[in-house]
Amino acid sequence: MGIIEDYYDNSDQRNAKPMASYMKNKFPYLGIPKPKRKELEKSFIKQWKKKREIYWEFVNQCWELPEREFQYLGVDYLLALKKNMVYTDIKKIEKLIVDKSWWDTVDMLAAGIIGELCTRYPYLIEEYIMKWSADENIWLKRTALLFQLKYKDKTDMEVLEKVIIENKDTKEFFINKAIGWILREFSKTNREWVRDFIAANNLHPLSVREGSKYL
Repeated sequence: MGIIEDYYDNSDQRNAKPMASYMKNKFPYLGIPKPKRKELEKSFIKQWKKKREIYWEFVNQCWELPEREFQYLGVDYLLALKKNMVYTDIKKIEKLIVDKSWWDTVDMLAAGIIGELCTRYPYLIEEYIMKWSADENIWLKRTALLFQLKYKDKTDMEVLEKVIIENKDTKEFFINKAIGWILREFSKTNREWVRDFIAANNLHPLSVREGSKYL
């Protein structure tokens, strides 16, 4: 696709090294800053939104390409077309979560895509979210914690409590950080619940510190 060539044509090695360094050198980068990426993808995504269908071969291609900007492109594409997703697409998203995993893509997929799917198909919470919460893969666990990040007063507190309790006794940074993040975000909606929950449970200090910021 032309957008792939456009990305390569706009690569900038002066930016690539520091961008990769910021992400712990997990992936190579083209060196395209976010504003430039958004500019390059704007017309491409606009065209696809008119088609009202998701071209999964393109998303998979984005994940197969080595440079990290292509995974960002794949996520931006899915976010733009998320209203066209159906419940079976959660299996495809699960594969993206566990492949080339790092917080930058996982968090957007969790809050932006999985959160949307679970709103429209609540039974996916029992079928997938609770299963992911108990999975050995930390990125599936993190997704189970963060999928309600944008739910506000629609947050299922019972589910939130279950996934936090199941994962609170860990030394894994990305899990404890996610627990604190979801609690902090939900405290904007229900401060009393978050305060009581933190007081009643022996959470990791990182989770407490993050979750208490607005208390």
